[in-house]
Amino acid sequence: MNVRNCRRCKRLFNYIVGPYYCPSCRAELEEEFQVVKKYVQDHNRADIRTVAEECNVDPSQIRQWVREERLVFSDDSLVGLNCEKCGKMIKSGRFCDECKKEMANTFSNAMNSVRHSPSNNAPASKDKTSPKMRFLDN
Repeated sequence: MNVRNCRRCKRLFNYIVGPYYCPSCRAELEEEFQVVKKYVQDHNRADIRTVAEECNVDPSQIRQWVREERLVFSDDSLVGLNCEKCGKMIKSGRFCDECKKEMANTFSNAMNSVRHSPSNNAPASKDKTSPKMRFLDN
């Protein structure tokens, strides 16, 4: 059993998966998210501070939802976040499209080099001194 303290209310709860929020705080956050989402849809030119004041939600929570790509502001909105890699203004997520492509290519190239390295293609030797688990026959 995995017991944690809720990040919001500090009560103990049985943690299963996801953020460290108890079920009641998780439900409250989801309700707050729906209110913020509706407000952003109705007032697409509002900035984060205005949305936070009108919906009575912490601005950092709104930024978190934008980083998680749960909340997306329209292209003509004044809201923008900085790409965590290059600093370019983006509307949601953590990285701009160019940085995402670059990281995906870097990862893909690294995986290809690991797959095609000569050490992985060498056949396993049947050496008696290899560090493998041995079983004794009775």
